[in-house]
Amino acid sequence: MTNKAPWDSSSSVRSMEPTGGCSPTVPEPELYRSIQAVLPRENQQAPDCFNKGMLRWTLHKKVQNNPANSLSLVWVLIKELEKAERWDSRRCIIPLLHTLMYAIIQTAYIPDELYKRVYDFCKRLLTYPHPYCTVGLSYTRQIKTERFIPGLMYQRMVTAEQRLKNEHYPIQERVFVLADPDVFSSSMGEVLFGGIEASTSSSDGLLSPLDHMCSVVQHSIQAALGAEQCDGPKLARALKDMGQDVESHFQEVLAALEQSAEEGGRGEGGALRSRLKKLYNKIVTDTDSEPLSRGRLCDCPLPNPEMSFHLWTDDLDIWRELAKWFRSSSMSEQFSLCQEQEDFELGESPIDLMPAEMSRFSVMSNDSGIERDLPPGADPSPSSSLDTASMSSSWEQCKSEQESMRLSRRGGIKMKPSVKDNMVLMQETLEEHASLGGGRGGSKGATLQRRAGSSAMQTPFPKQQRHFTARIVVMGDDRVLGRMAKAYYFFRKREARRLFLTMKVNLQFYYIPVCRATNSISSIKENLHQSKENLCNLGSYLSMVDPWYNSNINSLGCMIPKLAKMMNPGRPKEPFVSDVISYYVRTGQQPVYFTIYFVKITFTSQTKEPVEDVFLTHLEMEFPEFRQISASIREKPKKSSGELCGAVVSMNYRKVTLSGRDIDKGVSVRTTGAQINAIPSNEAEDLNCLTLTLNETPIKTKNSTVESKIRSTNIKIRTLESRAFTVTLDRDCRRTYRDVQSIEISPCLDPGYCVQKTMRSKVNRSKPGEDKDAGLSKYLNKGLPLPINTFAGIIT
Repeated sequence: MTNKAPWDSSSSVRSMEPTGGCSPTVPEPELYRSIQAVLPRENQQAPDCFNKGMLRWTLHKKVQNNPANSLSLVWVLIKELEKAERWDSRRCIIPLLHTLMYAIIQTAYIPDELYKRVYDFCKRLLTYPHPYCTVGLSYTRQIKTERFIPGLMYQRMVTAEQRLKNEHYPIQERVFVLADPDVFSSSMGEVLFGGIEASTSSSDGLLSPLDHMCSVVQHSIQAALGAEQCDGPKLARALKDMGQDVESHFQEVLAALEQSAEEGGRGEGGALRSRLKKLYNKIVTDTDSEPLSRGRLCDCPLPNPEMSFHLWTDDLDIWRELAKWFRSSSMSEQFSLCQEQEDFELGESPIDLMPAEMSRFSVMSNDSGIERDLPPGADPSPSSSLDTASMSSSWEQCKSEQESMRLSRRGGIKMKPSVKDNMVLMQETLEEHASLGGGRGGSKGATLQRRAGSSAMQTPFPKQQRHFTARIVVMGDDRVLGRMAKAYYFFRKREARRLFLTMKVNLQFYYIPVCRATNSISSIKENLHQSKENLCNLGSYLSMVDPWYNSNINSLGCMIPKLAKMMNPGRPKEPFVSDVISYYVRTGQQPVYFTIYFVKITFTSQTKEPVEDVFLTHLEMEFPEFRQISASIREKPKKSSGELCGAVVSMNYRKVTLSGRDIDKGVSVRTTGAQINAIPSNEAEDLNCLTLTLNETPIKTKNSTVESKIRSTNIKIRTLESRAFTVTLDRDCRRTYRDVQSIEISPCLDPGYCVQKTMRSKVNRSKPGEDKDAGLSKYLNKGLPLPINTFAGIIT
C-alpha cells in the first residue's frame, strides 16, 4: 500500500484502498456525482432542496458496507473542499466538511497522509470569518487527536451514546425526541416511532451492548493497524465467538486509547499501535493457532444513539424524564447521591411549580427535629443485664410502637442556594455569552445582531465538564417551540432556587420543523387560513441562515407526512428518520440563540390576578368584536380613514436602533389588533428584537405619526376603552388569554444574572449614580435565550 494520492490519476486511487469488501466498489466518478447532487445551490427550488436530504442519506448508505468505498469518499471530499477553497465557494465548505468528518468517523483505516491533508485544510479555515473558523477549530482539534490516536472518535461516540459500562470514559449521552401530538397523527407518529425502533436492530435482531463492544474493539484495532497488519474478517469472527469475554478486551482498548489521549498523543502513536497489535494477536490466537497478519478490513457501521420517543402531552414532564435517565445511568454512582438525597433534590415536578409565586404554607412542629418522642415507660437504653432474646423482643416492641407514633415530616425546600450553586449558574451564563457579542462575528456594540455559534474560540472561561449530555430534539411547529421555551424558562428559575440537573447534565436543543398534514375536505378553510401565515417561522428562519439545515432538516419535516402516506405494514421499516436525527445531533453543534420574552398579562376583572407567561416566536392581540373586520382589513393593502375601526389603545415602547441610541416613545392608536413577531421573515430584517405590526395601516396626522412597523424589546399595550382584548402566545390556542386589559413585554432575565445581582445588592448596597452593572454583571448576559443547534449557525 502506498500513501501517494494523485488525484489526476484515477487508476492509482485503488492503491489507497484495501482490497475486497462486503458490497460492490463504487467508482470515483459516481461518488463525485453523488456529492455534487447533495450540495446546496443558489436559488434552488423547493422540490430540489427537499431531495438533497434523501440524497445525502443515500450517499452514506452507499459506502457504508465497504471500507474501500468509505476511504474513496474521504479522498473525493477533501478534493472538493480544496477546490471550493480555491474558487472561494464558501457556500459548499461547511456541507462538505460535515460530510467529510462523518465519513472519517466510520472509515475503517485512513493513511497518515490523508489525515495530514484534512488537518491542514481545517487549520486554514481558522483565518476565515465566523462561522467557518468556529467549525474549522472544532474539527482541527478532532483531526489532530484522531491522527495520533486512530479510532478515538468512533470509540468515544459509541461508548457515550450506547452507555457502555467502563472505567475510563464516563461521558454519556441520550437523545430525547419530543413530538407535538397536535401535529403527529397516528400514522406520522408510527413513522417516527418505527424509524427509531428500526435503528436499534440489525439483520440478526436487536443490537446488544456486547455487539457495540465488538464494534469498538474491531474498529479501534483496524484503525490503528490497517490492512497490512490486520485481518478484519478473522478478527470479527474471533470477537463474535468470545461472547461475554469480549468485555475485558473492550476495557483494555478503552484504557489504551484514553491513556494515549491523556498523554496528548506523544510518541506518534507507536506505543498505542504496539499495544493494540499485541491485543489483536491475543484475540485471534485464542481461536486459531496461526493468526493472519494481513488481509482485508471489515466495515463497522456507526450505530444510531439511544433515543427515547415521547408525545409531548400535558402529562409529560421532560425534566423528570431527564432525572430518571440520570438516576438509571450506570455512572450515576460516581456522584455519591443516595436515593433519599436524589428525591429531595428533585422535589416536585416542574409542571407543579409553574406559577412563579406559588403560595407556601408552614406547619409548626412541636418536636425538636433531632430526637423522636419515645412511648411512655420505654427506656431508650436497654439494661446490659438482659439476655439477647429479651433484648431483641423488647426492642422490636419498642420499634413497632415508635413506627405508629412517629411524626411524619414533609421534605422541606432549600430556599437559600449555596455559594457553589450560585457560581455554577453564573459560570453557565459567562460560558455562553461572555465573549460572543454580535452573533455574526460582529462587535459587542451590535446588540441587535442575533448571536450564533459556540464561544470556544474566544471565551476565557473553560466549560465545566459534565458527564451527561441530554440532546432534546423538538418536532412540530411554533407551538411546540413555545412550550419548550416555557418549560426551559421555568426549569432555569427552578434551578436557580434549588440546583440539581444544571451541575450534572449538559442540555443541547435541536429543532425539526414539521407542520400538520390535513387532507380532509372539512379542513380546506383551515388550510387556506394557515397558508397565509407560516406556522414554522423559526424553522424557516434557520433554513434561511443555514443552507445545510434547509437541505437535511427542513426537508425531513416535509418528507415525514409523505412517508406516513406511503407506509405499508408489510414492508420492513427503514431507519431513515432516525438516521437523519442521528446525523443532526452529531454534527449540528453551532447554536443560534433566540430570546425568550416575558409577558405580564393584566385582566379587566379586579378579582383576577395578573398572569406571567413567556413566548418565543409570536404574540397576537385582537379585539374579538372586530375579528371579522380585522380579517377583511388584512386582505386590503390600503384604506381610508372612513374605514378605520377598532378600539383605542395606548402603546409605550422603547424604539431600538443599530446605533444603540434607544428612544422611549408613547402613542395612542385605534386598532382591531396587532401582531408581535420575534422571528424575522427575511434576511434584511434579521434583528434580535420584536416587530410590532398593526392590523391596519396607520394614518398619519398632524399631531402624531405611527410607524407601520415598530421595532422594540420592551412594549406596553393598554386598552383605553371598556373593551377587552385577547392574547394568544406562539399561535397556540391552548395559551389564549381573554378579557385582557394590558400587557407588558420584556426579555426574560437569566437566573444567573439575577443571582449575581441579588448577591451584590446584599453585600454592597448601590449608591445613587453607581453603575448597576458593576463587577461580574458587566460580563453576564441579562436575557435568557433558547439555543437551537444547527450545522453552521448563521451564514451571512
